Amino acid sequence: MTIPKDIPEKWFPIILPLKRKKEGLSNSTKIRKGTEEERRLRANDREYNEKFQYASNCIMTSKYNIITFLPVNLFEQFQEVANTYFLFLLILQLIPQISSLSWFTTIVPLVLVLSITAVKDATDDYFRHKSDNQVNNRQSQVLIGGILQKEKWMNVRVGDIIKLENNQFVAADLLLLSSSEPHSLCYIETAELDGETNMKVRQSLSVTSELGDPNNLAQFDGEVVCEPPNNKLDRFCGTLYWKDCKYPLSNQNMLLRGCVLRNTESCYGLVIFAGPDTKLMQNSGRTKFKRTSIDRLMNTLVLWIFGFLVCMGVILAIGNAVWEKEVGALFQSFLPWDPPVDNFLFSAFLSFWSYVIILNTVVPISLYVSVEVIRLGHSYFINWDRRMFCSRSNTAAEARTTTLNEELGQVEYIFSDKTGTLTQNIMTFNKCSINGRAYGEVMDILGAQKKRVQPLDFSAWNPLADRDFCFYDQSLLEAVMVGEPAVHEFFRVLSLCHTVMSEEKKEGVLVYKAQSPDEGALVTAARNFGFVFRSRTPGTVTTQELGKAVTYTLLAILDFNNIRKRMSVIVRNPAGRIRLYCKGADTVLFERLHSCSHELMNITSDHLNEYAADGLRTLAVAYRDLSEEQWEAWAERFNGADKATDCRDDRLSAAYEEIEQDMMLLGATAVEDKLQDGVPETIAVLSLANIKVWVLTGDKQETAVNIGYSCKMLTDDMTEIFIVNGHTVQSVREELRKSRERMLESARTRDGGKEVEAQGWGGACAFGNGCGAGGASNWVSNESKCSPPQAPPSSFLESISGEFALIISGHSLAHALEADMEREFLETACACRAVICCRVTPLQKALVVELVKRHKKAVTLAIGDGANDVSMIKTAHIGVGISGQEGIQAVLASDYSFSQFRFLQRLLLVHGRWSYLRMCRFLCYFFYKNFAFTMVHFWFGFFCGFSAQTVYDQYFITLYNIVYTSLPVLAMGLFDQDVPEQRSLEYPKLYEPGQLNLLFNKREFFICIAQGIYTSVVLFFIPYGVLSHATQSNGVPLADYQTFAVTTATALVIVVSVQIALDTGYWTAINHFFIWGSLGTYFTILFAMHSSILFNIFPKQFHFLGSAHNTLGQPVVWLTIALATVICIAPVLAFRFLKLDLKPQLSDTVRYTQLVLQKKQKPCGRVGRGVGGAGVASGSALGRLGRGGSRRSGYAFAHQEGFGELITSGKNMRMSSLALASFASRHSSNWIDTLRRKKHANSTGMQNTPPTGEDSAASSQAPPLSTSSSPAGKAGQACYEYVLTHSPDDIALSVIRSPEREVGEYSTGTVQEAPFVWKGTGARINGASSPGPPPIAEETSSGE
Repeated sequence: MTIPKDIPEKWFPIILPLKRKKEGLSNSTKIRKGTEEERRLRANDREYNEKFQYASNCIMTSKYNIITFLPVNLFEQFQEVANTYFLFLLILQLIPQISSLSWFTTIVPLVLVLSITAVKDATDDYFRHKSDNQVNNRQSQVLIGGILQKEKWMNVRVGDIIKLENNQFVAADLLLLSSSEPHSLCYIETAELDGETNMKVRQSLSVTSELGDPNNLAQFDGEVVCEPPNNKLDRFCGTLYWKDCKYPLSNQNMLLRGCVLRNTESCYGLVIFAGPDTKLMQNSGRTKFKRTSIDRLMNTLVLWIFGFLVCMGVILAIGNAVWEKEVGALFQSFLPWDPPVDNFLFSAFLSFWSYVIILNTVVPISLYVSVEVIRLGHSYFINWDRRMFCSRSNTAAEARTTTLNEELGQVEYIFSDKTGTLTQNIMTFNKCSINGRAYGEVMDILGAQKKRVQPLDFSAWNPLADRDFCFYDQSLLEAVMVGEPAVHEFFRVLSLCHTVMSEEKKEGVLVYKAQSPDEGALVTAARNFGFVFRSRTPGTVTTQELGKAVTYTLLAILDFNNIRKRMSVIVRNPAGRIRLYCKGADTVLFERLHSCSHELMNITSDHLNEYAADGLRTLAVAYRDLSEEQWEAWAERFNGADKATDCRDDRLSAAYEEIEQDMMLLGATAVEDKLQDGVPETIAVLSLANIKVWVLTGDKQETAVNIGYSCKMLTDDMTEIFIVNGHTVQSVREELRKSRERMLESARTRDGGKEVEAQGWGGACAFGNGCGAGGASNWVSNESKCSPPQAPPSSFLESISGEFALIISGHSLAHALEADMEREFLETACACRAVICCRVTPLQKALVVELVKRHKKAVTLAIGDGANDVSMIKTAHIGVGISGQEGIQAVLASDYSFSQFRFLQRLLLVHGRWSYLRMCRFLCYFFYKNFAFTMVHFWFGFFCGFSAQTVYDQYFITLYNIVYTSLPVLAMGLFDQDVPEQRSLEYPKLYEPGQLNLLFNKREFFICIAQGIYTSVVLFFIPYGVLSHATQSNGVPLADYQTFAVTTATALVIVVSVQIALDTGYWTAINHFFIWGSLGTYFTILFAMHSSILFNIFPKQFHFLGSAHNTLGQPVVWLTIALATVICIAPVLAFRFLKLDLKPQLSDTVRYTQLVLQKKQKPCGRVGRGVGGAGVASGSALGRLGRGGSRRSGYAFAHQEGFGELITSGKNMRMSSLALASFASRHSSNWIDTLRRKKHANSTGMQNTPPTGEDSAASSQAPPLSTSSSPAGKAGQACYEYVLTHSPDDIALSVIRSPEREVGEYSTGTVQEAPFVWKGTGARINGASSPGPPPIAEETSSGE
């Protein structure tokens, strides 16, 4: 089941109830005023069900058909303000009395824009039609008239009975009636719904379980009354009425659309909800048209410019009225008014509209064409980026939209799913502690950890071993083989204490079906070490222990739940001994140990701390011997609690608590939910870029917390981690209030009782790789020179400097999102560095994103990989889909997709930042050049009697934005860079200008407009003043209209070409070709239009023969052009000199440093190579910091309650295969700890005094070494780069380690420095305090 990306809003109401027009409904229905209050249906009775007009199973996501496409698409396009504006101008130009320009100057670009957009929309809708047809035409077996008939999905109706077969998608939301499995069980995979890849069990009602034959099902006429369509995946409430009896229905009886039937030969289901009413589609969320902040700003600016245009028209119209009355009346006999004009007021009225047409080029339609071309180019750059290509899955990054690229450079909040997004959803048994001895680390004689080269070979002595299982510690295998009792008992617990089902398809080939991947990993570990779980019945468990078959009598299963955080089994071995085996969270299990286990508990606790430091999911393992009398007495109480009708759960919990006491500790396990490659490093770098990462997961709290530590979102260095678990509104409010109080108290304590203040906002962008470490003054002499400053905090809590984290559960979040509490929750969450929301529904994910969007006014990005993430992805400003193991729902709903979370770093910090930078520079230049071009007409109006006469000829006006100036600005918008791509990754603080919207805003717009108006003044009055008194060499005056027009136009093209050359930061051959080629094209066309050839062919169109040759042949004209150019450009150069000298940007510092490095790398290259070994040795000497016991309660058991009872009842004794995920090597992620230690060392050890010459010389002879590595760096790939430690006048070079590059590998790609000249600006670039992603061998982007 797939959901196309763009689904009309009418299909997916998230908040409001489902509304539908219904006619002819009987009075017996519960549907009033279009709102469905309950659903009533009858099996095998289409006539009865059709009177309710329930939705069919057809999905319609397309917007157009062949007939409606043209009118509907044009209507949508003309809803854009700009398109309507240009259509209005086109109509004006068709009126001869007011048009000074030909109609083609507007209609050609307008038709071009409309056509390009229409083709794009038609293509998108074609794929929607294609996807609709693919889904709607899937085949399903429907029971009609007692016969199974093949029907398309779109023809399925509510009340139909459908037959499903193994591995088929569920076509609609079905009530399970019967199954081929014993006890009418069936197994489904729900990855498309909730992102979980483990199997779920569903069971039909016993009264319908015998209706397995189509003939019996054809006679079934039960009536179902249930809840209306909703988006709650984990809840269903209804009643089945059949044969004068009623039977309650729950979610355990439902098969939801989007699920896949697994390990079940066949089953039958009754359609309850179809098509848009299904829970999958209800959770898909509204499709929202996403616009960038720049788009919204541009719409506002267009309105402002239109207002400015009207004002100019009014001014010139008033001037026309005054002139016609005072002066024009004197010329009536010589220059009479046109026939419609009979007075000066009407002349002014026509003049107003004429000037509106002439001056409309302040916002040419080519702006919108160019924006779309640039966005399309940026999308292709993302698609072509080989560094975002995953060779393992053969998946490239894909920009599925072209409208949001620049918004990628403005993200402040990232909302991420956990399973499959941050993790691979692969569990590996990594380490264990047994009887006080730790296993799993492979050490050499000196105690150093060996590189794990070859995993153990279990197949040599264990034919039932899983060949995909990897373990490296030989000592544990030896302990098993020599028969250590504690080791044997440890693995015996793992082979017996679980709810795994086993299937042996052929001799020696076991397939485990685990409810959670954690259990699968533990049982597989026991299997490989000789304790093989073979099979089970409701009363027995059969294992093979070191080659010997052993059958245990299963006396009881003490089931898992989130409160107990443990599970136990009571078994009787063949010798008759009764023993309780237990595994669970150490904090819970340690409280129930016998006093003689305390010493062992302390040792095991230390091991658990080490495992927790590595981000592993831990479990403690224990046992208790029971006498026959103890067992019988307890079994009686247990059976009584099990059969109780009231408070059954509480009675069972009390019984469990009674028997799970005085246990003997065996050890602990450590399982890793393997992270995707580069996740900790990516999160660390994004946090340095001031991007906040929130994890929204449907997984349980303990699992999410473990992953939080593995990802380095949570660390033991944090001031405090707040957990909100309240079940009521009052308790949640109180917990949030206490959390805020603790933050304030912590801040007051740290500040020694002083008033808490926001600190460091002005100078937080210190150069140290964006970390803002204490050595900021080492690289710049004045904090005021650090730009851009961070924005002030939006609330008092956010100004508190502290490391806090918030963890909140789904049931608490439901209360926290209520209207009267959402602001409290948001304030608390935004004051924390990390936020983790556990057990959240897909709708809650979307509501959290919507909350931040609504109140923080920040750009949000949501990333996920499952259908449960679709709502979140569609709600956020930007949606990113991971093409992983959970289907393609998220990808189809997303704006961008790739296969690895780590690519998000490159998407934002490189592509996003560049797209924002390029779009801002493009817009600034575009508005500048068009105001400079258009305002000349305004000034000319005062000298031409306000007659709406144009300065330039109409061909120049038409070609100015299409030919003369279009390509250079396109090149800048597509290829420009301020710093190379690896510098963008090394200095995450470069990302902040986009978050603060510094590069294009209303202020920058007005600066561009002011510069454009200034240029227009110079371009008009300088030639006017010079040419009015100039003469040719033969004494003929130059003061004629066409000479003035050619001079002004030529000066304009030269000035704007020089300006874009100054604005271009990264020169390519394309830039050179477009800028100088456009200049050459102008002169070519200019001379051609004034040539005798065109005059002879079109004498009425080209009047001024030889005018260009005559004008440009005069030296005074060229001197005038040169003077105008200098006067236009000189202030810009002066301003940029001063800005760089007084207030350099961080990007300016990086560019300058890069230039210095390129100049200095050759003389010192050998020095770096000579000390490489020492740097590596120094790095290997660092020890591992163990984590405290703050999170050892993390219970590695993504389990559901109820499986124990299901097993002992014998209802699930036949299960089919579950292919356990292949295991991969452990991922080490201690980078952030290294960063923190080195950052602290640098901030305390640096000296602010400049180095002396002797110090510099000593430094060059024995350069200091740093053991830091970049977040994405690879161990052992050390190399060196030069570090500017003071100023350009007094440079001391030291060498730091940086992975993946050797000295001499710098490219000499030209990043333009002129006219940016540095004068004595102190700068210190210290890589040791500036960890970041690895620099890449090329300094410039080869892809772009």
